[in-house]
Amino acid sequence: MWIFGYGSLIFRPSFPYEERREAWLRDWGRRFWQGSTDHRGVPEAPGRVVTLVPEPGARCWGVAYRIATERVDEVLAHLDFREQGGYERHRVMLETREPPSLEALVYVAGPSNPHYLGPLTLEEIAAVVRSAHGPSGSNRDYVQRLAEALAQAGEYDAHVMELVRLL
Repeated sequence: MWIFGYGSLIFRPSFPYEERREAWLRDWGRRFWQGSTDHRGVPEAPGRVVTLVPEPGARCWGVAYRIATERVDEVLAHLDFREQGGYERHRVMLETREPPSLEALVYVAGPSNPHYLGPLTLEEIAAVVRSAHGPSGSNRDYVQRLAEALAQAGEYDAHVMELVRLL
């Protein structure tokens, strides 16, 4: 089984895996549209973390992790707890540098979950990110670590980079 990470799972997977590969998910874009009341914010002042939104023609870079068969239940239990703030599992097909494509699970927080904040201008999102802080640290640190991971991979995400510029 493979897990696709496109946010903090890139720089902090926190679970055992057998293999790590760069991967791309077509027709989905990464956006800071999900509220975080348990990691990068608190219920009174939610932070903003990434989710995926349908975007025809987009290509979202991330990391695919192969989970050993005997660890699947343990890893899924861990991730279900970690991603409990509105994220749901979805099966997707990922592109990698070498064929074939991979089927993977990805956690997506859609508009029907109670923590979904939806689109704002990047200036408004930056204002939230500047002040939000939760049990996992500052919201600003989350954005910067994601941007650093993208830069190290040679990947460009306009939404993330513009947010970093505004911070």
